[in-house]
Amino acid sequence: MSENHGSNNHNFSRKPAGNQGNRGSTGSFGKPSYNKTSSGQDNRGKAGGFGKPSYGKSAAQGNRGNTGGFGKPSYNRPPVARHQDPYKSAPRPAKPEPSTVQEPIRDDAKTVDDIRDSYVEGRNAVIEALRAGTPLDKVYIAKGNSDAPGAQSPLNYIASQARAAGTVVVDVDRRKLDSMSSTGAHQGVVAVVSAAAYVDVKDILARAEARGEQLLVVVCDEISDPHNLGAIIRTAEAAGAHGVIIPKRRAAGLTAIVAKASAGAAFHLPIARVANITQTLETLKKQGVWIYGSASDGEKTLWETEFSGAVAIVVGSEGDGMTRLVRETCDFVARIPMAGRVSSLNASVSASLLLYEAVRQRGKSNTQD
Repeated sequence: MSENHGSNNHNFSRKPAGNQGNRGSTGSFGKPSYNKTSSGQDNRGKAGGFGKPSYGKSAAQGNRGNTGGFGKPSYNRPPVARHQDPYKSAPRPAKPEPSTVQEPIRDDAKTVDDIRDSYVEGRNAVIEALRAGTPLDKVYIAKGNSDAPGAQSPLNYIASQARAAGTVVVDVDRRKLDSMSSTGAHQGVVAVVSAAAYVDVKDILARAEARGEQLLVVVCDEISDPHNLGAIIRTAEAAGAHGVIIPKRRAAGLTAIVAKASAGAAFHLPIARVANITQTLETLKKQGVWIYGSASDGEKTLWETEFSGAVAIVVGSEGDGMTRLVRETCDFVARIPMAGRVSSLNASVSASLLLYEAVRQRGKSNTQD
């Protein structure tokens, strides 16, 4: 190796020998680059676009320092093997097998199919259901329908036939019918099919008489939640009550949701629907039935109240309790002791406490007899 003492610029350079570095070849802006050969050694000094040195490794060790557009070093992955897709990601781990253990299904769980199955949509379908005597809970008719007024209007005919059959007719906005419809072709009318046929109050009284028992009936005063109504029916049937009485309006009816929430008890217990709860209670009182209600300001506690003779237990609504006229009709108003911070109980829970206290006292009196 020889050195070249050249011109006045004193440019001292060495020739590369073997694996020695090449020092002195400047980059784009005159900064020296300190390079080594590509045989596994670092390549230092290749300046980027703006004269910043790059510190790189060979292809086998990773390439550090090929600067980007603004002189910042980029850290790239090693080149992939030949014929390998560079965009192919690493294989994902296999998904675990699904568990074979199933969670228990709630008794009051409902699905969209359960709700849809209780609807009858369309004018002809509803008319045929009425002609066949299908028990309908309610018939919803769109407000402001395009039918001309008169007896020949199909919707007016449906409304008159439904009222004659004792079915509640409700005028609603067309958007409500759209949300209820599963076909989108309701033609302004949707009927809700009852899960079971309603009975008359006289049938409940006859059932108690046929069994030779004192009447025990539950009267629901505007219970609007179908799950609460279903729970009350379930408890009443389990406690041996002879029937349940519900109002026609401002209350839940005997729908598929109620039947499912009752765990099937709605098919075994007679359920009567009346137009006026207060008048029905007055009629029961004339037949020797004692009317018991429940309120937070009742005269006596549940345990101090005597449930004797023929008994009708009134359960008020979820938010407001018993209505004023119904409360005034009651012979006794009991209160359930509350020791916690919560001021009231669920309507179905209150009904359960009243029912089983009556059953307890009746069983005690029967034992004494």
